[in-house]
Amino acid sequence: MVCAWYMDKSDADQREPHKPENLQMVELDFLKSFGVLYWKLDVDNLEGEGLLAKIRKDRGYTYEDTISVSKETLPNYEEKIKSFFTEHMHSDEEIRLILEGTGYFDVRDKADQWIRIEMAKGDMITLPAGIYHRFTLDTKNYIKAMRLFVGEPVWTPINRPADEHPQRKGYVQSLETGTW
Repeated sequence: MVCAWYMDKSDADQREPHKPENLQMVELDFLKSFGVLYWKLDVDNLEGEGLLAKIRKDRGYTYEDTISVSKETLPNYEEKIKSFFTEHMHSDEEIRLILEGTGYFDVRDKADQWIRIEMAKGDMITLPAGIYHRFTLDTKNYIKAMRLFVGEPVWTPINRPADEHPQRKGYVQSLETGTW
């Protein structure tokens, strides 16, 4: 099962866990309250299990690809890692299924505090359009993920601040109403 916690405020390496001394874990229901969805899949048996096919159908995911993030597999590695860790949002959902390796997604809660979500093989996460977030590898420096999209893929990050962006406004409204 996935682990999530409120991060410390240290400037240590972004790939470190950033667990404060007074560790406050975060439950999946709390993440769901601001639009972050999570599933655990058997990535060694995706077709046989059927859960990915159901999620694709239910959520309208029509396109997928895979990305490997490591010094050996990603061109412009250092530049890409920095861009992934720059706080941003997207105009579409961000959907990732971890096929191999490990890393962290950081999301902002309703009070604008960072929550770190530890991702490993079989973890699938959906971040709603308009949520401020970032991604980093952990100290193992490798992850392979399936990226899913509704329609044509959009990879364009919109760096913070973007509070006037229509998707951000829609996200904030969803926070207020609790409708996802």
